[in-house]
Amino acid sequence: MVDADQTFVIVGGGLAGAKAAETLRAEGFTGRVILICDERDHPYERPPLSKGYLLGKEERDSVFVHEPAWYARNDIELHLGQTVDVVDRAAKTVRLGDDGTLVHYDKLLLATGAEPRRLDIPGTDLAGVHHLRRLAHAERLKGVLTTLGRDNGHLVIAGAGWIGLEVAAAAREYGAEVTVVEHGPTPLHTVLGPELGNIFAELHREHGVRFRFGVRLTEIVGQDGMVLAARTDDGEEHPAHDVLAAIGAAPRIGLAEAAGLEIADRTQGGGVVVDEQLRTSDPDIYATGDIASLHHPLFGTRLRVEHWANALNGGPSAARAMLGREVTYDRLPYFFSDQYDLGMEYSGWAPAGSYDEVVIRGDAGKRNFIAFWLKEGRVLAGMNVNVWDVTERIQDLIRSRSVVDQEALADPGVPLESLVP
Repeated sequence: MVDADQTFVIVGGGLAGAKAAETLRAEGFTGRVILICDERDHPYERPPLSKGYLLGKEERDSVFVHEPAWYARNDIELHLGQTVDVVDRAAKTVRLGDDGTLVHYDKLLLATGAEPRRLDIPGTDLAGVHHLRRLAHAERLKGVLTTLGRDNGHLVIAGAGWIGLEVAAAAREYGAEVTVVEHGPTPLHTVLGPELGNIFAELHREHGVRFRFGVRLTEIVGQDGMVLAARTDDGEEHPAHDVLAAIGAAPRIGLAEAAGLEIADRTQGGGVVVDEQLRTSDPDIYATGDIASLHHPLFGTRLRVEHWANALNGGPSAARAMLGREVTYDRLPYFFSDQYDLGMEYSGWAPAGSYDEVVIRGDAGKRNFIAFWLKEGRVLAGMNVNVWDVTERIQDLIRSRSVVDQEALADPGVPLESLVP
């Protein structure tokens, strides 16, 4: 029985943790809610860090999930700038890293997020080497791009994933020179495959971005602590005043591992194993957001999803499960991106090797289309590019698991809803 004597602790002050705290109060929980954040900023959303805020189109305050006063008003005990270094499952306590304070929990939610992967090459200790994961990173990078644009400076980006491409677009809008180094054959190769990856490559080339595919950075060259150039394994040296490492993120699962919770195999993305209620192998501990590894019934495999929508929806679902509500978390992966005049949304899951055909509805050359990834005639994923208000219909088509008429799927004149049985 959930009552006022219970204490629910949330470790992680991102979107997932903040929305979980909000949901506990909205669902009527009257016990203690303790939210522990390792950053000194109040919980915020991450998409603006590489989009609107980085471009100077959104104010800093717009990124926060709630205004600062909301936490006290809703009796959320917010610990900013605090880490948790131990979860004692037997004693049902977490230990704060700064002073060793023990905090009791009846239910615990781990929402510790992910951290950027680091370049393991010489020169990464130079002042001009950057990552983008936190608000402080975005603040610093915003100043860097402003300076590069003013001085015709060069930015080298390692990695042509979503973060790398979004920062490339922002840098070009500021006027900086941009070179993207990517070991794959196209941008977003493992996510979108070559067909769609090439569309993004051409988009960026039209805006002056230079790509170097099939190579990796081997060294960042500097002098007096500043970046001068970036070298690649083909022997080339690229001028650079700053370098952004955008080679992906790793789930922050150290706390869960040390506590003895079940961890997923790395071949399935790693992460903390959870059931459909986002409960870990310990019935009083839940996990959500970037670290949660969930068996998805539609795709028949375990998925770990790092995108914004998973945090937005996973936090509330975990909170309801902690309260004993009936929860089945089976949302389709969803993410979005904005680059120059291109906006897109992606639903589903179709990694490289999982599909056998891509069907385009619309005009890919004009970047006004929907792409569908199919396996044996069934839609695994869909991406709408500069086509709006179709996400729900795309997701219905994926969930139907029905074999579709590919000519009708490719025909913009055929309503998508007519293809769902």
